[in-house]
Parts: sequence; structure tokens; C-alpha cells
Amino acid sequence: MKRVIILSTITAIMLSAATIKFNEAPSNFKRVMPESGDNIVISYYDAIKKAKDSVVNISTKKKIKMPHMQNMPLLNDPFFKQFFGPMFKNRLPKNRVQRSLGSGVIISSDGYIVTNNHVIQNADEITVTLPGDDKEYKAKVIGKDALTDIAVIKIDKKDLKAIKVADSSKIKLGDVVFAIGNPFGIGETVTQGIISALNRQNVGINTYENFIQTDAAINPGNSGGALVDSRGALIGINSAIITRSGGNNGIGFAIPSNMMKDVVKKLVEKGKIERGYLGVMIEDLKGDLKDVYQHKEGALVVDVTKGSAAEKAGLKRGDLIIEVNGKKIEDANELKTVIGSYPPNKEVEIKYERNKKVYTTKVKLGERPGTAESLNSESSLGIEAQNLDERIRKMYNIPSDVEGVFVRDVKEGSKAEKAGIKPGDVIIQIEDMEIKNIDDLKKAVKKYKPPYRVYVKRQGIPLILVIK
Repeated sequence: MKRVIILSTITAIMLSAATIKFNEAPSNFKRVMPESGDNIVISYYDAIKKAKDSVVNISTKKKIKMPHMQNMPLLNDPFFKQFFGPMFKNRLPKNRVQRSLGSGVIISSDGYIVTNNHVIQNADEITVTLPGDDKEYKAKVIGKDALTDIAVIKIDKKDLKAIKVADSSKIKLGDVVFAIGNPFGIGETVTQGIISALNRQNVGINTYENFIQTDAAINPGNSGGALVDSRGALIGINSAIITRSGGNNGIGFAIPSNMMKDVVKKLVEKGKIERGYLGVMIEDLKGDLKDVYQHKEGALVVDVTKGSAAEKAGLKRGDLIIEVNGKKIEDANELKTVIGSYPPNKEVEIKYERNKKVYTTKVKLGERPGTAESLNSESSLGIEAQNLDERIRKMYNIPSDVEGVFVRDVKEGSKAEKAGIKPGDVIIQIEDMEIKNIDDLKKAVKKYKPPYRVYVKRQGIPLILVIK
């Protein structure tokens, strides 16, 4: 059975107002074949030695809370007590710390480091170790984007060796590449291969995908590390592998450096990514469907979300979207990427085919739901929550008539945890205020002072909990 493995784990959102300047690699390079001769050793040591100094080790810690004794009725059974003895309870595992390792890439001399979101997600503590330096540096999260699996962290250290960043649009199949990272926690490692495919989409790892595929060995712990060309310039951030065994099978994926730069700039400047939202479910035009439409490329609308920007603009099931602001749309992934590149409230012009006729409409984009927000302040609940979207509904079998906010994570020791709120719950109401989105939740938390009632749905069952 084929498995897609994302290679690490683990945090909280910290907003930052700043800018970042990348160390750009020259774009006017030349491709050459290696020289040969009786006394020549083909080596890329000089090319990658500088890149190696820009790849760091990331270690994370997360507290895992074990179940309370009162939640384990077997321990109170008289027969159990007699058989195992009264000291058995003392041998049961207590709260433990989950540790994870990954990699990161230094992108500025003043301490900014890019890595995968899944490397640092939900971490209580993030530690960075620099090449050739045993000192551990505490890192803070500047911003993270789960939809592209990119995160930016920062350490308090100056004069770091920032990697040179290449233009990933210039790479080609067959280019020699190197994956640099910390696989299995054994230490800095470099593996070599070629680019085996470009623009890989629909892999099922991220919402926004445009992967570089490589056969350079990428293993657990390589996540967030660098994929560099034969000059040592960064062309991608190693992210995932496809494997049957759990190890490297020669199919690895990296996020292109151009996508990384765009996301990182926004995260550094605003701490988050704001994406426009159309509100349609789409698929590629393929097979017999091509016989139904005059245009042979585009994004086919299979459903329109109620109350969305698309519905307000008059788009319907069966429409084939062929252009956005004059840009031709080849497939569903391109439409998703183009719409996501615009901010919410941006008005765009969409050209579409319906019943073999072409129409044009103007759409004022909404705000993309599903972006997790941290509500961890002292006066707040202590949860990481997000608006419900189609992906979450399908994944957790949440009916379309259920409105609310989906709980992704609950902070240990928080008011929410003490009240009994759990990951997977849907918060539908607080006191008399119905909760339909994150903004409603924030307003309710500010409006009501403890104790107050929170109504949730858990696996379809309504519950009333009390925040104290």
C-alpha cells in the first residue's frame, strides 16, 4: 500500500511586522558536463560546502498528557486491584514529553530560518542547533502556513550564513541536486540525485502543491532541509516522500524556492497568509467531459458553496472557468493557486463557459476559511481553532447543516481543557450567541466572563460544557 509520509512534527502564532531580503543566486548561469581525465575526481564539495553551513537542526518538544486515573475504571475494579496489587497504579506512565527532529534553512543573516510547518506544529519548545556549534538556540515562531506547509522561525543570533536562493522556474529535468538535512537525527547528511519531475500536483500532501520531485534520498528528519543545485543554491525545501516501507524509495518532494519566498515574505511582514476565496469545488476537465465543452482546458465547477463569493457572482455547477483577470486557467490547481494569490475583498474578473457560450462576471473574493487561529491568551479559551470548510467536513464526517468552529488542538492546562473541550469538537454556541466562524468565537470570548456555557457537537452528539 502506498503511503505519503510527511517527515516530522510541531506551535503558536506570533505576529511580526518586518521585511526580509533573500540572498539571491545569479540567474544567468550555464549548464555544463563534468570534465573527465585520468587524474580527475568529479566532486561537488566546493559547491555545497557553503550551503551545508546554512542548514540547521531543529528539535521540538511537546507535552503529551496521559489519561487521568478516574478515566480508567478498570483500575478501580476490586479483582484487578487484588490481582495486580496496590502498587500497580504507581507504575503507570505519567505525562510524557514527545520529541521530534527536523531541519531548517537559514535565509537571512539576522536569524530568520525557514522550515516545514509540520516540523514545528504544536510545539511547546523549539530549539535550533547550528552546523559545527553545540550551543542550542531557542526559536520563536514568526508565522506558519499549513496550506503550503511552510513556517518561519527566528533565533537571537547575528551574522549567520544565509543560503543563496535560486530561481526555481529555471530548473530542468535531469539537473543534479543535493538534499541536505538531518535524517534520523544522526547528524548533518548530504545525498545526491537528479530532478525527476516538476510541477507535481494532486499528491495529497498540501492544499497548494507545485512540488519538485527528486530521487535524492530524503528520509525522516530531512523535512525542512535544503534541496540545492550543483552550485549550492537553494531550489526547494524538502517536505515529504512517497514510500511503501517507511524509508526512502527515490520519490521525494520539495517545495519550490519561488513559492517559499512568496510565502516567507508574507509571513515575515504580517505573520500570516491572507488568501482570497471563491467558494467552489473544482476538478480538471478530462475524459469524456472534454466532448461537452468547446474549451479543452480550465477548472470545472462541480459545486458552489452557499453564500460564497462564487454564488453571489452567479457561478453554477457545470461552469468551466477559463480565465481570471485575463490569465488563462489550464486546470483546477492553477485556479486554486491564482485565486489564492489575491487578498480577500479583491475584485477579479472571471471568464467561464456555460452551455457552449462564454460569459464574464466580476467576483469580490471572500476570505478563505479553514485557517487555524490560536486563541491562547490568558483571557481566552486556550485552543487552536479554524472555520469549517469542505476538507474538514469530509475528513471528520461533519454534516453540511452543522455550523460552527472546528477545534484543532487544546492547550494543556487551559480553560478549554479543564471544561472538557477536545480536538475534533465543533463549537456551535456560547451562551446565547451562535458561533459560525472564528470572528464570532473571538467576540463571544470577549463578551462573556466565566463561568459561561459552551455548546459543542462531538461526533454528532450535542454537549454543554462550562468555562470556569
